[in-house]
Amino acid sequence: MSKTSERGRDAKTGQFIPIKEAEKRPSTTVVEKIKVGPVKKRS
Repeated sequence: MSKTSERGRDAKTGQFIPIKEAEKRPSTTVVEKIKVGPVKKRS
């Protein structure tokens, strides 16, 4: 099972922003869970 990390994203531009900033502006931001960890190698 892969690990996940929360990231804030601006809904208008799509750019990543700090989570604290996203929590201050809930109407224009989204807090997402993104998979993190090593990339699987193809054989």
